[in-house]
Amino acid sequence: MSYVIGVDIGTQSTKALLTATDGRILAQASVGYQVEQPRPMWAEQWPEVWLEAVYQSTAEAIQSAGVMPSDIKAICVSSLYGGSGIPVDSEIKALHPCLIWMDRRSNEEVEWVRQHIDMEHLQQVTGNGVDSYYGYTKMLWLKHKQPEVWSRTRYLLPPNSYVQYHLTGELAVDHSSAGNIGGIYDISSRTWSVSMLNALGIDPELMPSRLVESNEIVGRLLPDAANRLGLLPGTPVVAGGVDAAMATLAAGVVESGNHVAMIGTSMCWGFVNKQTDARNGLISMPYVHNASEDLYIFGGAITAGASVSWFRDQFCSAEQQAASLLPEIDVHELMELGAAKTPAGADGLLFLPYLMGERSPVWDAKASGAFVGLTLYHSKAHLYRAVLEGLTFALRHNMECGKLGAISLDPELIVVGGAASSDLWMQLIADITGYPVLTIEQEVEAPLGGALLAALAIGEIASINEIHNWRTLESRAVPDPANKVMYDHMFEQYCDIYQALKPNMHALSHRQGLLSNDSRQAEP
Repeated sequence: MSYVIGVDIGTQSTKALLTATDGRILAQASVGYQVEQPRPMWAEQWPEVWLEAVYQSTAEAIQSAGVMPSDIKAICVSSLYGGSGIPVDSEIKALHPCLIWMDRRSNEEVEWVRQHIDMEHLQQVTGNGVDSYYGYTKMLWLKHKQPEVWSRTRYLLPPNSYVQYHLTGELAVDHSSAGNIGGIYDISSRTWSVSMLNALGIDPELMPSRLVESNEIVGRLLPDAANRLGLLPGTPVVAGGVDAAMATLAAGVVESGNHVAMIGTSMCWGFVNKQTDARNGLISMPYVHNASEDLYIFGGAITAGASVSWFRDQFCSAEQQAASLLPEIDVHELMELGAAKTPAGADGLLFLPYLMGERSPVWDAKASGAFVGLTLYHSKAHLYRAVLEGLTFALRHNMECGKLGAISLDPELIVVGGAASSDLWMQLIADITGYPVLTIEQEVEAPLGGALLAALAIGEIASINEIHNWRTLESRAVPDPANKVMYDHMFEQYCDIYQALKPNMHALSHRQGLLSNDSRQAEP
């Protein structure tokens, strides 16, 4: 029997999955780490942490499975959306932390783009708009705010490309990672857009010339890297892609109409389409399968699981203490006990989950979180239910925009990620979106997509459709008609409240910036 490995570099952990080439899962391993947030709205990570986590998680999975290295035929490395990319020198050593997807520091650069670039042309060429989410605005921040780093930068690399180079000595960027940068990638020709790079003042030479499909072999393991991973030198390393698209592939999405919500630290809802229209407010990039023809179009909230973690850490110390005494109980189960008993709609309480600004379709780096409708009657259980409902309204908000451009959408919604373990959350998704909810029985996401692409790259499977044999879907929730009617009304309020509070959010964001600057000036 032959085996393959899928590794996904995530925002808070790297996961390795070892499978047989018939899809049987033999072992998994995970290594956690933290996002560095040195200032409000900043989020960065040093890539050496990712590389070390890939080594450690892969070695642990192999050791756990007890499989001979000679029987492992390929490894695929996917990753989080790396925003700016990692600025590296000519020896591919990192010069600065990577400004990851959730970083929002490039607001001045966004305004510069709006003033100096033809926005209609940018949307037409790239299939995307302008926001501090996009990597090209973060690149401009590095250019403007870190000129010494910029002057020494040879390449700007997505996380998986950086890791693959250190594993193989080969430099390549997959099309999904390139397209997700926005602004500098031609969505029609599937190439770097030299004209947009020049217009933005970004040297085209900073972009690696080799663009590959996600199931292509980038290179083969070097001896030192192979030794650290527990694999043989020469083992093929497959390109992979952006984690949201990889998780969508793992759910079985291979053609137009399939759609998946991935809910982890952030939330991404996406589908496969042949064409895109940036005016619908979503993000577009080549898909991790059939990249020359298929696009992955998605939208998402910056803080999904991150909002849950914030609430847990700030308000649920008792639940955390209880969970520490009951190892078989997860703290989130305890948090949900009261929320599940709370009426749908949390007795008129709404939560806007914009804790790091917001991505699509709001596209507002100055948006902020809010509880609206709060009274003395409301309890902590009300607040937590409102958090889950607010995150689900954000999901629906993106789905409503996606419907404007989708050829079709399947009558059921597949949900993957950590949220899938919550029965309450799955029911809320069904009630608020109106779609019956399915989840993957195997409880794996992007690494499974990576394992599949590894098997495809080396010819161990004949077709991408094998994914339907590699994962099993199970029904988790169907919409409650009465709740759906009530949530339809609350969704209207959700959208209206943001518009009403937007001026106040921006004013407070400006004040926060002034206070932050004052505090930095006061530092010794």
